[in-house]
Amino acid sequence: MIGQFILRIVIWFLLTANLSLTNIIIGVSISLLMPHYRSENIRFKDVVQGIGLTIKAVFQAYIEAIEMILQPHKYEEVIMERAKNRRSAGLIFLDVFLITFTPKTVVLRHQEDGWYVVHHVIRRIKKSENS
Repeated sequence: MIGQFILRIVIWFLLTANLSLTNIIIGVSISLLMPHYRSENIRFKDVVQGIGLTIKAVFQAYIEAIEMILQPHKYEEVIMERAKNRRSAGLIFLDVFLITFTPKTVVLRHQEDGWYVVHHVIRRIKKSENS
């Protein structure tokens, strides 16, 4: 339960980018009022890794935004990305959040067989292997 709370409050602060007292109260309230997944085995290690990946995604988002400003990305592709094995609902949410947080990618859907359908914006069309 503590792990879920920590993960939710970190995501709240990243989404709002506001550390005012009012925002902290709202974030804590929302994190406590959201239903907790008791039946799922969320390990503290997964939460710590998730927070680390979230911080890394912030830096990646800035880098990608600057790339897109300097070199416009005019093409797109839709690919399938494999999800890690045995993901709880909370960790699937974190995966989708991390992929979608960066400006070049967005998750279109999560499939039950463990795949994410991801839309990418790219600079140029990749050349095929036969060309």
